[in-house]
Amino acid sequence: MKYVLTILFFLVLISLGTGFYIKSGDEGTGNLIIGLSLMVGFFILMPLFIYHRWKNRDVKEYMLTKENIKKMKEYQKERKI
Repeated sequence: MKYVLTILFFLVLISLGTGFYIKSGDEGTGNLIIGLSLMVGFFILMPLFIYHRWKNRDVKEYMLTKENIKKMKEYQKERKI
């Protein structure tokens, strides 16, 4: 998954660069390439990246529950903040 994300990221960057390069000569085709590369970045690359980063994590660790607030207060008392 890591390699797929890396390859897809560089393909999106290359296509954006190509789109801006072509845009200087042919406005319509350049805009099309830029738009398609942005769509791939937002609708394919970002969800894959988010899934890859969160697949083995527990969401409850990042929620503000009474237990987590208590842990934060205890941590602050230890550090004397």
